[in-house]
Amino acid sequence: MMWPQVLLPIFVQSILGMQFKHPEILWALLLLLIPIFIHLFQLRRFQKTPFTNVKLLKKVVSASRKSSTLKKWLLLLARMGLIAFLVLAFAQPFTAKDIALKPKHYVFYLDNSFSMQAKTGNGPLLQQALQDFAQNIPENETFSFFTNTATYRDVQLADIKNELLQTPYTAKQLSFTEVLLKGQTLFGDQQDAQRHMVLISDFQQQLNMDVPSLEAMVDHEVHLVQLVAEASLNRAIDSVYLENTAMGKGELVVQLSTWGTSENLPVSLYNGNDLMAKTAAQFQNQRAVVRFTLPDTGAINGRVVITDNGLEYDNQFHFNLDATDPIRVLAINGAESAFLSRIFTPAEFVLMQTSLSQLNYSTLPEQNLVVLNELQKLPTALTMALQEFLTNGGAVAVVPPTDMEVASYNAFLAPMANTQWDSLVKQEVPISTVNTAHPLFKNVFEGNVVNFQYPTVKAYFKVRSQLPVALGLQNQTPFLLGNDQLYVFTTALSMDNTNFKNSPLIVPTFYNMGKLSLDLPPLYATLGSPFMVEVPISLSQDDILKVTKSGEGFIPQQEVLPKKVRLLFGELPEKDGIYTIDNRGEPLRAISFNYDRKESNPNYTDLSPYTKAQQHNNLTGFFEEVQKNNTINEFWKWFVILALVFVLLETALHRFLDH
Repeated sequence: MMWPQVLLPIFVQSILGMQFKHPEILWALLLLLIPIFIHLFQLRRFQKTPFTNVKLLKKVVSASRKSSTLKKWLLLLARMGLIAFLVLAFAQPFTAKDIALKPKHYVFYLDNSFSMQAKTGNGPLLQQALQDFAQNIPENETFSFFTNTATYRDVQLADIKNELLQTPYTAKQLSFTEVLLKGQTLFGDQQDAQRHMVLISDFQQQLNMDVPSLEAMVDHEVHLVQLVAEASLNRAIDSVYLENTAMGKGELVVQLSTWGTSENLPVSLYNGNDLMAKTAAQFQNQRAVVRFTLPDTGAINGRVVITDNGLEYDNQFHFNLDATDPIRVLAINGAESAFLSRIFTPAEFVLMQTSLSQLNYSTLPEQNLVVLNELQKLPTALTMALQEFLTNGGAVAVVPPTDMEVASYNAFLAPMANTQWDSLVKQEVPISTVNTAHPLFKNVFEGNVVNFQYPTVKAYFKVRSQLPVALGLQNQTPFLLGNDQLYVFTTALSMDNTNFKNSPLIVPTFYNMGKLSLDLPPLYATLGSPFMVEVPISLSQDDILKVTKSGEGFIPQQEVLPKKVRLLFGELPEKDGIYTIDNRGEPLRAISFNYDRKESNPNYTDLSPYTKAQQHNNLTGFFEEVQKNNTINEFWKWFVILALVFVLLETALHRFLDH
């Protein structure tokens, strides 16, 4: 049975209030019986010496007996003390908290998102946290460590110190739930170890912390180390867009936000490294708008820049405007077409006009937009060619005549847009509805369309279609339907049927049809968000487009069509800037990417509701508390010293009490 072997060590531990590294050695305390037995059963004999007169020695004999008895007791105590303290020293006594004796596994999460660029007295939050971690983590401590972009499992500081100190900022931000789940996976199968998950962050509100996720972590302790910047100040460039583009490139509108200060802010516009213009932003209600007039010609690799003492990542904004080729428009006319010449001007378009009888079918694939201008009938060859043209990414605008052959038009539109023509209705009805949310009229009107002199129609066709309505008649019948590839009028545009050609609506309608027929890249894209851009180029079978910046590049997902290539972006690229789309090293066009501005608002989470987690003001304080809880106070040296004291005591007793 085991209990007799542990009874004595447990008794000694309870008496001394200590724990022992080798409690089995405490059985050696039974050696204390040896000096006791020697003291009680001494076999030494005394020889009697006769004296002629012992009366004089009675007092001396009495005094010697008392001195001898005292000496024996002192020697007994000295020898017992020597044996006891030597045994206790070899058993290595110590005191510690219960948690200090259990194995531990630490998992550290360090937030390296852009919000950690906020300043402290010793630099940005991230750099300060990295330095504190490297200075305080024990060199022989094994731990797991992860950020938003990197993971290190069961490592020591020496293994990752260089990578650790070079941790970059990132636009990727794990959610609070993702952080907890990933940290939990890094603990592995160490069931007997104490598990401590340490989250180091500024805990911006966009981290989306929730109490239930934290309370679900029942098999380990969670520590929240909230890093706090000196001041919650920041100013950011939110977005840019174009206005007044009817003539030239128009105006560049820059939107800015501020938190904590409303002072005027200088804003600079660069084309590459060349300063184009500079102005000042005046903030009202934490918002500001500035405008720059752009030159009419030439490509612009633009960059808007501010100088701010807050976060750095949102102090510049990239955009680009390419010098694009004119959009190719083909009008197949069955009626008057002078209005098309006035809209599709040579500065932005190449307009080719032909009759149906003189149509060269080989030119169709080269076009971006085909206008069917009141053709009485659509031949089967043209129907098949147009259907293939739409499939390959082209755009078609259909203007029917009042005497059209309905069957031929239905043969073309039914498979492509689930659109069916019905009978002609001869009724004069005004156009009364403009869908300002439709892509054709987006940014055309400054507000709701009121007090507008609408044109009228004398006859129109009833249409059943799932295409969205862009213009509608007063009787809720559509006048113009369409999406970004197919536009369908429900009536002829000839002057004897409608005065639409004299209306201001005709210019933005056909102009935007032409503009939307080729999806030109927008000013910029946001990193991490799905994004598609079309490049007007015909690639051979083995060719592939590459996206590069400063000598580094990647190949995005791409869809090759006969006359253009669609590039799809998602996780790549990871850094902001202006990239170049290349074909065999030849630059085709530029494309700009910017970071999402979701971290610009210095709004942080109040951690007081998270009572399930231990909270710390800084990383140094956390490590000090860990060291305090894990401290083991050893006393074996003191017991060795006490044993030596009893050795000296026994020597002194022999030396001084014998005289």
